[in-house]
Amino acid sequence: MRIFRATMAGGLASAAVVFAGLGLGSLARAQATDEAPPPGKAIYDQYCAACHNAPPAGDRAPPVAALRRMSAEVISAALTTGVMKPMGEALDRRQMRDLVAYLAAPAGPVGTGWIDDNRCPADRRAVDLSAKPAQVGFGVDTDNSRRMTVAQAGLSTKDVASLEVAWAFALPRTSGIRGQGVVVGSTLFYPANQAGYLLALDTRSGCVKWAVQTPANLRASLAYGKLGPNGPWGLVGGDASGNLTAFDAATGKVVWRNDPRHDKQVPLSGTPLFAGDRILVPISAADVGLATRPGYACCKTHGALAAVSAADGKLLWTWHTMPDAQPLGRRNALGTEMYGPSGAPIWSSPSVDLKRGVAYTATGEGTSPPDTGTSDSLVAIDLATGRQKWAFQALANDIWHMGCPIGPPGPGAKINPNCFFAGEGSVLLDHDFGGGPVIWRGKGRELILGGQKSGDVWAVNATDGKVVWHHRFGKGSPLGGVHWGIATDGVRVFAPIADPNIPAPLNAAGLYAIDIASGKVAWSWKARPDCANGRQARVAICAGRFGLSAPPLVVDGAVIAGGLDGRLYVFDAKSGRLLATHDTATPFETVNKLKGNGGTIDAAGPFAGDGMLFVGSGYASFGQAGGNVLVAYRPRK
Repeated sequence: MRIFRATMAGGLASAAVVFAGLGLGSLARAQATDEAPPPGKAIYDQYCAACHNAPPAGDRAPPVAALRRMSAEVISAALTTGVMKPMGEALDRRQMRDLVAYLAAPAGPVGTGWIDDNRCPADRRAVDLSAKPAQVGFGVDTDNSRRMTVAQAGLSTKDVASLEVAWAFALPRTSGIRGQGVVVGSTLFYPANQAGYLLALDTRSGCVKWAVQTPANLRASLAYGKLGPNGPWGLVGGDASGNLTAFDAATGKVVWRNDPRHDKQVPLSGTPLFAGDRILVPISAADVGLATRPGYACCKTHGALAAVSAADGKLLWTWHTMPDAQPLGRRNALGTEMYGPSGAPIWSSPSVDLKRGVAYTATGEGTSPPDTGTSDSLVAIDLATGRQKWAFQALANDIWHMGCPIGPPGPGAKINPNCFFAGEGSVLLDHDFGGGPVIWRGKGRELILGGQKSGDVWAVNATDGKVVWHHRFGKGSPLGGVHWGIATDGVRVFAPIADPNIPAPLNAAGLYAIDIASGKVAWSWKARPDCANGRQARVAICAGRFGLSAPPLVVDGAVIAGGLDGRLYVFDAKSGRLLATHDTATPFETVNKLKGNGGTIDAAGPFAGDGMLFVGSGYASFGQAGGNVLVAYRPRK
């Protein structure tokens, strides 16, 4: 049984209805005696232990210790609506209940004390939306640049070179931080994904202005914009049930909620983006995990980019990464009919050029043949019609799912029956674009920049997708080179390289700056492990996972990047000089009085606003260091 990024980062609160009588995992274990182990243990041993007891280094299956830090809602969601649904379908109602009770972490604080005891004073609860937002979503702006000026961030290079912790906020029932927030004036809107809440926090103190329980757990980061010409300013995010939900930013009330998916199996994993009077919604795919079940009819689902009305969420158009899958006229070793093409999920937030009327997106690997020329690609789409203008495929025939090996299988290798295409031309690398495309304008031209998990960084013409330059840093892997995205200061593009557990000298973990106009490498910085001074005990993965996976953030003349081992780095953007380092993989005293601890920084990068820098610390996916804190930094006094 494998739970990976498409399910771990956000549970499904409504799935808890199936488990209405579900007690705490710790209660189930406490009731068991030495002579009578909890009933869920036998189910775990039969269905889950093979993948989760001792997953190999770099595997996407989290170890059982990470599962035990997840809430019952998150595990329930994975088994009922996520990529683990096929495994869940093999269990009856009682088995499901017992398994979740055996694995789930204690439910945490009863009620809403973690919110109520940290309410702002009555005279500070108002949400003022008159200010310009510090960012509109995951990429900061519609170019996906992840670049903030002094005016946007309220911080200068000098400020971010000398930071101190202002406050930390702990999230209950949380093992990993996947979403970034949006700052408007003195309000930080934050998706407490696994906890099932959307929060409006005071930027300077972390007190709660308002908090609303979401209809289903939000999965990623928030987009901010106007909900139609006569509508309110809103926050929009995809949830674990596949719905896109729009909230009134002033109050947190739901304005509309619609399902934009072409296939009800596929999840919403990337962050949406406001594009004028519409919202662009990235849609991923499900087969990458579902195909691990040998009897599953591999593979049928594919990614898409949908456009919906900002006013009411109604679907306007859908661009599909490929046509619907058809029977391939062959069966796997178990006799199950095989389908294709499939895959090319969209994991990331798009970018949009409103003047030209073009949206840009990036896709992942295929999951069954034939190759369509749109997997592992940067793609331009007409904003008005949803028609494809061009597609640049960085790697052809990268057809892979979690039942496949990485790279061509060796002689006599045991292959999952659904990896029927192994040895038939697929490169089996999973080198997708995990981060979204960046629009760059300069020297009289417009380029689209993208970073790939192969370690490649690409610059292509915005008009036709033809390659202008490209560099490769390291060997790459399914969880790095460039995992979640890149950033630019308008002169250079900054590529973080993760390379978890890749041995030297192939390991290229670090940060690389490329001059965009010339395509020449401007500077590079190599990350090194740090397990000294008690870090080995606090961050067990520190020796092998010390690279940069989360997307960096540019603030004025500085680049800020988070490490897999919990370290936060501040660099001079021009020279690459390291200005400061902060360790977030530590316990924190929190303003809402919950136990807080940092860990891996992954998926969600740092963000800023109102003179503060924010980072979510902790990410238990992929066997990394879990955590549950949002940490706020201010210039040192």
